Amino acid sequence: MAPKKAVNWRLWTKVLIGGAVVSVGGPAFTYYLTPTEDELRARYNPDLRKKSLEKREEREQEFDEFVTRLKEYSKSDKPIWIVVKEEEERRKKTALETGRAQQREADARREEMRREAGLGAK
Repeated sequence: MAPKKAVNWRLWTKVLIGGAVVSVGGPAFTYYLTPTEDELRARYNPDLRKKSLEKREEREQEFDEFVTRLKEYSKSDKPIWIVVKEEEERRKKTALETGRAQQREADARREEMRREAGLGAK
């Protein structure tokens, strides 16, 4: 039998140190280089900064509503995209029914005004 080869401890030490530098140092370097939201806003044009601050609350509220809807959708046993599609269809139906009701009311008011004015019906 051939004698066992000796372990190259120097090589394995270099490999472990290099791996630690890459796996810890890479994300740390990325975190160090990434600007914060405030730093990004400081670089904005003053007009853009003003608009961004004005619409910030609105965007946060929209995001909160979106997350709330997603939580409601996730309670269902169906996949989320199917539940979302069903919800959109329900909203479209509701909007159509509301539009039709408003149209009927407008027609009724118009007809009533014609009668009051003494004009005949079409």
